[in-house]
Amino acid sequence: MSSVLAVTTGEGDAVIRRPVAWVAAIVLLVEAVGFVFVNGVLATVVHNQRMSLAGLDPDAMSAGTWAMGGVTALFLVLCAAVMVRTGLTNRAPGRFGRILLITCAVVHGVLGALTVGLVGWTAFLLMMVVLGLVVLVLVGPSDPEIRDRHPVLGQQPTQQGQ
Repeated sequence: MSSVLAVTTGEGDAVIRRPVAWVAAIVLLVEAVGFVFVNGVLATVVHNQRMSLAGLDPDAMSAGTWAMGGVTALFLVLCAAVMVRTGLTNRAPGRFGRILLITCAVVHGVLGALTVGLVGWTAFLLMMVVLGLVVLVLVGPSDPEIRDRHPVLGQQPTQQGQ
């Protein structure tokens, strides 16, 4: 006796991905602005105090800090753009979007682990909230119309004993 395992979700499940994607996009944009601000403060302090680490040029350290803040903010804005597209279409991101969001989730997990010792539990909690939002968008249920047209997911569960 064989049975087909079909993934079924309730009617309210399709409502999950869209609002979570919008919230995650907003959080990632706020995080991008915060990251540029913090790196800008660090770069300004390094430049004004002429700080040096292991003989490095303070101007190079300041420029590197600005560049790191800009690149990281660009990465977060790109992740937010994928979230906005997901929120608009209520569909899972494509291959590139998934890779980008998985990278974002891994980065938030690693940074969350580092912030426990360096910054504290509040920063860890914030990083884990962002990680949870990204993961929820990645694994959240799909649009019911797409699920109904899918060859495996659209199958009805078989009744045993018939």
